[in-house]
Amino acid sequence: MSLYSRITQVAVHLPAGRESSQAIEDRLREHSPGMRIPPGLLRRLYGLDERIVAVEGDLPSDLASRAVHRALEQAALAPGEIDLLLFAAVSADVQEPANSHIVAARTGLSCPVFDISNACNSVLNALEVADAFIRSGRYRRILIACGETLSRLSRWTLPSPTALRTGLASLTGGDMGAALLLEASAQPGITAHTFMANSAGWPAATLFNPHQAPGKPAGLHIDSDQLLASFFGLDTRAAQWMKEQHTDPEHLGLACVHQPSVPFVRTFCERVGVHPDAIVPTFHRTGNMGAATLPLQLALAIEEGRLRPGMQVALFGMASGASGGVMLIDW
Repeated sequence: MSLYSRITQVAVHLPAGRESSQAIEDRLREHSPGMRIPPGLLRRLYGLDERIVAVEGDLPSDLASRAVHRALEQAALAPGEIDLLLFAAVSADVQEPANSHIVAARTGLSCPVFDISNACNSVLNALEVADAFIRSGRYRRILIACGETLSRLSRWTLPSPTALRTGLASLTGGDMGAALLLEASAQPGITAHTFMANSAGWPAATLFNPHQAPGKPAGLHIDSDQLLASFFGLDTRAAQWMKEQHTDPEHLGLACVHQPSVPFVRTFCERVGVHPDAIVPTFHRTGNMGAATLPLQLALAIEEGRLRPGMQVALFGMASGASGGVMLIDW
């Protein structure tokens, strides 16, 4: 009998803290007094109303662990019933060891663990890996955990127009935890996926390790124009792949799209052919959630009654590097 993998639980942990775009701009003016910051800049450029901010002291593993606890509770499973844990995020507590060990220790898991890292596509790639493991019969239950603290990558001192241009997007990052449970099933769940890359575009968005790259600029640097250029062609390749899968983007029940800004999502949907009604908008009220963006949209769709059994779902990932991915799911 053929084995498939199905996403059976989606859980998120959203911290209570909120920071409005106006508060972000006021703080930026305080730290960069020489720069003129027009009122409403973040809303006009990115569509940001507010972002979610974790309390001081909460680490990515803390946020991920809370989501894992919730996923286990929803599934009525004990920690010992999980076969593999994958930690997938932009953020991390430590560089050594794997952050998944920290999450496992905090949630009582004793299974094998490892991390998967590919910027904002980390969770999407973790789903690809988990699907392969389950289809091969290696594991039957896999948890994917994600913890993002992207608000802490904000650059507040922007002393020049160039620094403002490459630092402004860093002020849109948000914080949250997410967990996805995948289980073996005789019925199709994840049906197909494809991934692609334009790796020459990697300099467009960088966060250098200060211990390994002395002399490189500190903090998160994003050249939005270069980053958009690095995605060129990935959207059309995604649309072509969907055509090969005999899937019409306009007829998707739900489309979860990586959301680094409101204009980005609008343009992506227009180019790929996704109907706006299939989207769950999140960026304007959460900020850029990095690799947790796709689980957040799934969780909200479930909460709002938009995600029902039998519905065809597509996950669209775009990440600095640049990389892109599409995953089709029969829910």
